Amino acid sequence: MSEMYLINVKFETKPEYTDQWMDLVRDFTESTRAEPGNLWFEWSQSMEDPHVFVLIEAFTDDGAGPHVNSDHFARAMKDLPPALQSTPKIVSHQVEGEGWGEMGEMTVE
Repeated sequence: MSEMYLINVKFETKPEYTDQWMDLVRDFTESTRAEPGNLWFEWSQSMEDPHVFVLIEAFTDDGAGPHVNSDHFARAMKDLPPALQSTPKIVSHQVEGEGWGEMGEMTVE
């Protein structure tokens, strides 16, 4: 079975940037999604705290390195911090798999 990098990053925005966060990350998101090794790059906003956004991303085994070495990654690392309340929190693991699988506990027909 193939392996992939599964990465979750939690971003807490300054209140004055919350409403524009998705616009601020639009180019970074679109450029990353266009990378050959990207499997997904999806944003969610916390239901408990509107200033918290979670990024769920996955890359092929060969895709993670080129991502963090890309121009758009470097640009985001420079441009995004002024909009953030704190340093983002990350969970990153190499896991078995090639993408999303079906949930075993629930079946929809």
